[in-house]
Amino acid sequence: MKIGELARKAGVNIDTVRYYERQGLLPPAPRLASGYRVYAGADLRRLRFVRQAKALGFTLEDIGELLSLSSRRDNDMAGMKATAAARLADVDRRIAELERIRTALQSLVEACPGHGSVEGCPILKALAGEPA
Repeated sequence: MKIGELARKAGVNIDTVRYYERQGLLPPAPRLASGYRVYAGADLRRLRFVRQAKALGFTLEDIGELLSLSSRRDNDMAGMKATAAARLADVDRRIAELERIRTALQSLVEACPGHGSVEGCPILKALAGEPA
């Protein structure tokens, strides 16, 4: 299949396919005499793997590691688990930070009457580091 068909089947755009090739996440595709790239079913599976891993928040570096680990089928799955566990820990850290931000913003929104002079706005005072 040509690059356009591969991209469509994988749910990405053509530039994404080319980018993943440059990053080494997809092997370079053989070319026809016309210069068109030709992809196989394995390339589609790999591209879908990359897309799913990106959707789960894995970095391209992580994805490269996962692809490398997955190509060695006789290896223990400990490396896969460790990579996924590290991503999960990062997600948990991000969630904790977002919850902290949410709590702070919620307090500011609740403290602001929403009318009157902007000069007395508790949100502006908090952002300026002034006492409320």
